[in-house]
Amino acid sequence: MTRADFRKLLETRIVFIDGATGTELQKKGMPAGVCPEKWIIDNPWAIQELQKDYYNSGSDIVLAPTFTASRIKLAEYGLEDKLVEMNRKLVALTREVAGEKGLVAADISMTGKQLFPLGDLMFEDLVDCYKEQVAAIMQEGVDLFVVETMMSLQECRAAVLAIKETCDLPIIVSLTFNPDGKTLYGTSPDTAMIVLESMGVDCVGMNCSTGPEDMVHLVEQMAAVANIPIIVKPNAGLPELEDGKTVYKMGPVEFADACEKLYEAGASLFGGCCGSTPAHISELVKRLKNRPQHKISYKPLRVVTSERMNTWIDLDGPFMVIGERINPTGKKKFQASLLEGSMEMVVDFAREQEEKGANILDVNMGMNGIDEKKMMLESIYEVTSAVDLPLCLDTSHVDVMEAALRIYPGRALINSISAEKEKMEPMLALAKKYGAMFITLPLSGAGLPKDIDEKKQHIGTVLAAAESIGLHKEDAVIDVLVQTVGAEGTAGLQCFETIEYCKNELDLPTVCGLSNISFGMPNRPYVNATYLTIAVSKGLTMAIANPNQDMLMYQAAAADTLMNKSGALEKYSSLPVLETKASAGAKATDSPKALEAGADLSPVAQCVVKGKKEQIVGEIQKLLDAGVEPQVIIEEHLIKGINVVGDLYDKKKYFLPQLIAGANAMEIGMKHIEPLLANDSAEAKATIVIATVEGDIHDIGKNLVALMLKNYGYNVVDLGKDVPAETIIDKAVELNAEFIGLSALMTTTMMRMDDVVKLAKDKGCKAQIVIGGACINESFKDEINADGYSADAAECVKLIQRLLK
Repeated sequence: MTRADFRKLLETRIVFIDGATGTELQKKGMPAGVCPEKWIIDNPWAIQELQKDYYNSGSDIVLAPTFTASRIKLAEYGLEDKLVEMNRKLVALTREVAGEKGLVAADISMTGKQLFPLGDLMFEDLVDCYKEQVAAIMQEGVDLFVVETMMSLQECRAAVLAIKETCDLPIIVSLTFNPDGKTLYGTSPDTAMIVLESMGVDCVGMNCSTGPEDMVHLVEQMAAVANIPIIVKPNAGLPELEDGKTVYKMGPVEFADACEKLYEAGASLFGGCCGSTPAHISELVKRLKNRPQHKISYKPLRVVTSERMNTWIDLDGPFMVIGERINPTGKKKFQASLLEGSMEMVVDFAREQEEKGANILDVNMGMNGIDEKKMMLESIYEVTSAVDLPLCLDTSHVDVMEAALRIYPGRALINSISAEKEKMEPMLALAKKYGAMFITLPLSGAGLPKDIDEKKQHIGTVLAAAESIGLHKEDAVIDVLVQTVGAEGTAGLQCFETIEYCKNELDLPTVCGLSNISFGMPNRPYVNATYLTIAVSKGLTMAIANPNQDMLMYQAAAADTLMNKSGALEKYSSLPVLETKASAGAKATDSPKALEAGADLSPVAQCVVKGKKEQIVGEIQKLLDAGVEPQVIIEEHLIKGINVVGDLYDKKKYFLPQLIAGANAMEIGMKHIEPLLANDSAEAKATIVIATVEGDIHDIGKNLVALMLKNYGYNVVDLGKDVPAETIIDKAVELNAEFIGLSALMTTTMMRMDDVVKLAKDKGCKAQIVIGGACINESFKDEINADGYSADAAECVKLIQRLLK
């Protein structure tokens, strides 16, 4: 099937995919803890019976059971050398059933490994892992690919690139969202849609995690930005415990009732996840098959994103700043830092500019004496972990730009693409491949344009080339090419004319390198600020500038206010009062964001809050040299810092990357202090045995819980993943542990927690048992008589503290 064929099918009518596989195969005898793919190959009748039922129930598409048949996942069972053989067999089994009944989709999902810098799996290694699986699948042949149950936008990107670089089949991507409406890594539904749609994915949506009712507002968020169809595969409600088994009680009629609301919210492709059966799909098809398909009207996506934030570029909205400071040009101290390989100033500049009100951050690593590509990649890893702002990637080298776009976990802004054909064509191709927006520079190989007409010509050249390869006009931002007024008296006037032309005739946003206007002149800040005020009045959208310059930021806000732009008065009124003779004490640096992130804490605590792992040892050593006791450093500095991190995480102002960064910084600090505590008389904290239960090989959440508990001083014994109940209880008894912590990601393994609770009672184990995981809730804790439940690592620390009292 071609992508055009698939798009046409989705435009014609509502399309149906299959329902649950795992929970249905369990009913047919698949035990917990086995490799599902191998069990299916050994018991082909089970999957083929199920797939026949799904096709007969009205499914247009059925997934081949290749869900976790990647090298990384198969290696957990010692089956990585069987990758090609197993994927081909799993697809062949499905093709036998499909015949002329419907389409066959390859199913791809997470590897369970965390990507660098949160984990040790490099992005390109993940792409290669997915490519191996895709290539194996293509030897047998499928109609399309479904990338599903994804928790990380970056892993989605890796899978999409692997598929697109291997074949040209249609791609569906489906993520799973937490109750707060975001993925585990803090990505919202609209961000996921924007990024993946821009990369050329054919259908985006969500599966698993919740029942259909809780997906309605998520679908609405996606629909608001979607130019492609939306897929939904909800669970049949939430799992419940009944007679020692996990069950889903939402029946087919109730399921179809709820899915009608998802249709009304904008979904176009329907199926089911955990707990759904062929009967659920049959009722769903009956209910929706005659409904008219949604007509998708084009929505211009003039927006750049990080993994956790969208920044819309509005021609009539408030003026925006692209922070210019992560650029070594003219910064000797920064250059020296980069030559030493340090990222400390890069992260500091990123945080400072975010706190000062920048909307986007420009990242430029162009300088002699360093490997620009290597430093660009390191900067992206560090900056995207430290701040939420989207990035503007700034390099003149095509290879550096591709490397940067490849690992950037969002929709970037390319700075910039000129009309010089040799670079224009490959740079535009990168914008298309990676879904980026781009700045158009009205410049050619012949040098600076001599007048406004030549500027217009160069702009037209780039826009025409972009549209010829499928980019949209709305993907472009025009650089008005500021020259210094000291050398060319009409430089300002030419820029004002370009701004008005782009806004009024092309309906395009504009940007400028602000400080260029005053180059070589005295009192430059006054020239820059005055130029900016006039330019904003002419329609300038944003500037590459230093947000630390108070005069610039305040005048831009004042100009927006005087032009009565939406939200401008409120923004101006909320700015900190500048310190003057008339305003004693208030400082512009005391921004709410800075204070919220722990600016009033000690340097050591701030290192934890901001994840400054390179600096924390030095700050701790300063306290030690000053005679501060190690235990005091832990209690008054490190613990205070990690408490702020946990609080921000609870408030959904921090997400998994910031939580891990803070925990890692604290861990480094604790390791520096631990040798000094050998003879400390402080009472040791409780012992906690922690494990992922038998049959479950997911450990991201469990590892983070262990790290956080260790940072709080608890004696944590991590038994790993896929651990039998007897092993867990025996270790807890041996160590006389106060707590047992259990994790499970899948509904198919959550009942192993009940096994642990019952075995603890039988063996007289006195440890309190706390549980957590994506499929776990407070109700399940009560059902199995566990002692506590926590939704995440930060909450687990508080839970342990409560239970100890």
